[in-house]
Amino acid sequence: MSEFAVQSLLKTPTVTIRDVSCRGSRQHQSTEEFATTTEMVFPYRGVYVRHLGNDQAVAEANQVLFFNAAEGYRVSHPVPGGDASLSLAISEPQLRQLAPRTFLRNSAKLAFRRQRLRIDARAQALVALVRHSLRQNIAETLEAESLALTLAQRALGLRTTHAAGASVGRQLLVDRAKLVLTSDLARRWTLADIAAEVRCSPVYLTQVFQQVEGLPLYRYQLRLRLARALDLLAQYDDLTTLGLDLGFSSHSHFSSAFREAYGRSPSEFRQSALRR
Repeated sequence: MSEFAVQSLLKTPTVTIRDVSCRGSRQHQSTEEFATTTEMVFPYRGVYVRHLGNDQAVAEANQVLFFNAAEGYRVSHPVPGGDASLSLAISEPQLRQLAPRTFLRNSAKLAFRRQRLRIDARAQALVALVRHSLRQNIAETLEAESLALTLAQRALGLRTTHAAGASVGRQLLVDRAKLVLTSDLARRWTLADIAAEVRCSPVYLTQVFQQVEGLPLYRYQLRLRLARALDLLAQYDDLTTLGLDLGFSSHSHFSSAFREAYGRSPSEFRQSALRR
């Protein structure tokens, strides 16, 4: 069985969209891999770690990762279960218009300076809307292209993204906390549980996490759960069961959190993405 499965969802002169899943059978770092084109990659299921030189990024549904063409990287899967991502490759002239200059390297060949940014809830919703509508064949080409450009613009927006800034030690601590959270999204973790797993005090963990990610730890976990709900909407007829399976205390709790994050209830979002 192949380690990767790639489904082409859209290919036009402006944008190429692919749905990429990985079995995640390699716990340790893979052999070096290379992207053939510069891509924006939006994880929406599972988690992996991308190693770029001495830098690493935990790839999960709160992030966009930048894969520069011909730049070598390695991948590991410390949490079982594999992963899936929406890959967005935008034509270079359009991407140069969308990306702030500070995000790009000062070189003739287009390349990003950072390997990741934290995206906001609306970008998460756009990832799901693009993927579901193309997989269900209910988005016309022009609409899909427009949604993809809107997603890229939001994921690159100075006001709608967050670039982590911290010492290596603090970043590694936060990365370990993320892996704990993603190991069991439905679990009702306590702060003491997570702090014990990463071997620090609860107070220090909350302070460092807020500093690095710009969000409280509990809200970061909530975003991960809701992003998983976006992924699973097509597979559940009973949305109450979906919410309970993801660790929400009730349907009203799930629906309220979903609406606050994405501006629509789960049923309204499913209607717009799957059943127009």
